[in-house]
Amino acid sequence: MTTPSDQPIVLAPTEGLAPTEGLAPVPRPSRKRQAAAFLIAALSDFLSFWTVLAPPMQWLIDLATALLLFLILGRRWVILPGLIAEAIPGMGVFPVWVLVVLSIIVYDDIKLRKR
Repeated sequence: MTTPSDQPIVLAPTEGLAPTEGLAPVPRPSRKRQAAAFLIAALSDFLSFWTVLAPPMQWLIDLATALLLFLILGRRWVILPGLIAEAIPGMGVFPVWVLVVLSIIVYDDIKLRKR
């Protein structure tokens, strides 16, 4: 059995990767991209409201929306909880995608003001 030492443990990055390469922040999307994302989210929520009784169609709309938002807004993992919330039966009556896009825009503004 070994005894713990008081020496600090230093972890070196893996070969070929910079220490912060995987942690680089996603750049803030332009106003045009934000507007496009908001328009896609609003259209998806509108269509989801009318396809509540056709779950397979609603799932396709939600998957397409998540993919489009992922491409437009960048790699934002807040899109995944939105997709999960939309998969819950009956949640199609709430504007989940619009709230996801608004939360991304507000979070980016808060992050920008902290700098």
